[in-house]
Amino acid sequence: MKASNEINILVVDDSTTNVVLLEAILDEKGYRIHTALNAKEAYSIIAKHKPDLILLDLLMPKISGFDFLKEIKKNNVTKDTPVIIVSALTDEDNIDKILQMGAIDFVKKPIDLQYLVNKVESVLHPNS
Repeated sequence: MKASNEINILVVDDSTTNVVLLEAILDEKGYRIHTALNAKEAYSIIAKHKPDLILLDLLMPKISGFDFLKEIKKNNVTKDTPVIIVSALTDEDNIDKILQMGAIDFVKKPIDLQYLVNKVESVLHPNS
Protein backbone atom coordinates (compact mmCIF):
# COMPACT_ATOMS: atom_id res chain seq x y z
CA MET A 1 0.00 0.00 0.00
CA LYS A 2 1.23 3.47 -0.88
CA ALA A 3 2.05 6.01 1.80
CA SER A 4 -0.08 9.18 1.68
CA ASN A 5 2.77 11.22 0.23
CA GLU A 6 2.95 8.82 -2.73
CA ILE A 7 -0.77 9.06 -3.53
CA ASN A 8 -1.83 11.37 -6.36
CA ILE A 9 -5.28 12.95 -6.12
CA LEU A 10 -6.63 14.94 -9.06
CA VAL A 11 -9.21 17.63 -8.23
CA VAL A 12 -11.23 18.74 -11.28
CA ASP A 13 -13.54 21.69 -10.65
CA ASP A 14 -14.13 24.96 -12.51
CA SER A 15 -14.47 26.81 -9.19
CA THR A 16 -11.09 28.13 -8.07
CA THR A 17 -12.46 28.43 -4.53
CA ASN A 18 -13.34 24.72 -4.38
CA VAL A 19 -10.03 23.70 -5.94
CA VAL A 20 -8.02 25.75 -3.44
CA LEU A 21 -10.10 24.48 -0.51
CA LEU A 22 -9.82 20.80 -1.47
CA GLU A 23 -6.14 21.17 -2.27
CA ALA A 24 -5.43 22.70 1.15
CA ILE A 25 -7.42 20.10 3.09
CA LEU A 26 -5.98 17.08 1.26
CA ASP A 27 -2.45 18.47 1.14
CA GLU A 28 -2.64 18.78 4.93
CA LYS A 29 -3.35 15.03 5.03
CA GLY A 30 -0.12 14.44 3.13
CA TYR A 31 -1.49 13.62 -0.33
CA ARG A 32 0.01 14.87 -3.59
CA ILE A 33 -2.67 17.09 -5.09
CA HIS A 34 -2.99 18.02 -8.75
CA THR A 35 -5.69 20.46 -9.80
CA ALA A 36 -7.50 21.24 -13.03
CA LEU A 37 -10.12 23.90 -13.71
CA ASN A 38 -11.51 22.01 -16.70
CA ALA A 39 -11.43 18.62 -18.40
CA LYS A 40 -8.75 19.64 -20.90
CA GLU A 41 -6.32 20.50 -18.08
CA ALA A 42 -7.29 17.28 -16.33
CA TYR A 43 -6.41 15.14 -19.38
CA SER A 44 -3.00 16.81 -19.49
CA ILE A 45 -2.36 16.11 -15.80
CA ILE A 46 -3.49 12.48 -16.14
CA ALA A 47 -0.93 12.01 -18.92
CA LYS A 48 1.87 13.13 -16.56
CA HIS A 49 0.68 11.92 -13.15
CA LYS A 50 -1.70 8.97 -13.17
CA PRO A 51 -4.08 9.75 -10.31
CA ASP A 52 -4.93 7.26 -7.59
CA LEU A 53 -8.22 9.11 -7.06
CA ILE A 54 -10.16 11.78 -8.95
CA LEU A 55 -12.51 14.27 -7.27
CA LEU A 56 -14.77 15.55 -10.06
CA ASP A 57 -17.32 18.34 -10.36
CA LEU A 58 -20.16 17.69 -12.82
CA LEU A 59 -21.05 21.23 -13.88
CA MET A 60 -18.11 22.51 -15.92
CA PRO A 61 -17.97 24.47 -19.18
CA LYS A 62 -17.23 22.84 -22.56
CA ILE A 63 -16.66 19.27 -21.33
CA SER A 64 -19.02 18.41 -18.47
CA GLY A 65 -18.09 16.15 -15.60
CA PHE A 66 -20.48 13.56 -17.07
CA ASP A 67 -18.57 13.54 -20.37
CA PHE A 68 -15.20 13.52 -18.62
CA LEU A 69 -16.27 10.58 -16.44
CA LYS A 70 -17.45 8.67 -19.51
CA GLU A 71 -14.10 9.26 -21.25
CA ILE A 72 -11.87 8.26 -18.34
CA LYS A 73 -13.90 5.09 -17.76
CA LYS A 74 -13.33 4.12 -21.44
CA ASN A 75 -9.57 4.81 -21.25
CA ASN A 76 -7.42 1.76 -20.35
CA VAL A 77 -5.04 3.91 -18.27
CA THR A 78 -7.76 5.46 -16.09
CA LYS A 79 -10.72 3.06 -16.25
CA ASP A 80 -9.94 1.59 -12.81
CA THR A 81 -9.17 4.94 -11.16
CA PRO A 82 -11.75 5.63 -8.44
CA VAL A 83 -13.81 8.78 -9.02
CA ILE A 84 -15.74 10.63 -6.32
CA ILE A 85 -18.18 13.17 -7.68
CA VAL A 86 -18.30 16.48 -5.77
CA SER A 87 -21.30 18.40 -7.04
CA ALA A 88 -24.33 20.57 -6.29
CA LEU A 89 -26.41 18.29 -8.55
CA THR A 90 -27.93 16.24 -5.78
CA ASP A 91 -31.09 14.79 -7.30
CA GLU A 92 -31.34 11.01 -7.24
CA ASP A 93 -31.45 10.65 -11.05
CA ASN A 94 -28.06 12.32 -11.45
CA ILE A 95 -26.54 10.41 -8.54
CA ASP A 96 -27.81 7.11 -9.96
CA LYS A 97 -26.49 8.07 -13.40
CA ILE A 98 -22.95 8.86 -12.23
CA LEU A 99 -22.80 5.70 -10.12
CA GLN A 100 -23.89 3.64 -13.14
CA MET A 101 -21.22 5.42 -15.19
CA GLY A 102 -18.52 4.20 -12.81
CA ALA A 103 -18.14 6.82 -10.09
CA ILE A 104 -17.68 5.16 -6.72
CA ASP A 105 -19.26 7.82 -4.55
CA PHE A 106 -20.91 11.22 -4.37
CA VAL A 107 -20.30 14.20 -2.07
CA LYS A 108 -22.72 17.12 -2.25
CA LYS A 109 -21.82 20.80 -2.31
CA PRO A 110 -21.50 22.76 -0.15
CA ILE A 111 -18.84 20.32 0.95
CA ASP A 112 -18.76 18.87 4.45
CA LEU A 113 -14.97 18.72 4.62
CA GLN A 114 -14.71 16.02 7.29
CA TYR A 115 -17.18 13.86 5.36
CA LEU A 116 -15.13 14.31 2.18
CA VAL A 117 -11.86 13.48 3.95
CA ASN A 118 -13.46 10.35 5.41
CA LYS A 119 -14.61 9.27 1.93
CA VAL A 120 -11.15 9.87 0.46
CA GLU A 121 -9.47 7.96 3.30
CA SER A 122 -11.88 5.02 2.97
CA VAL A 123 -11.16 4.75 -0.77
CA LEU A 124 -7.39 5.13 -0.52
CA HIS A 125 -6.88 3.18 2.72
CA PRO A 126 -9.77 0.68 2.78
CA ASN A 127 -8.29 -1.55 5.50
CA SER A 128 -7.26 1.20 7.89
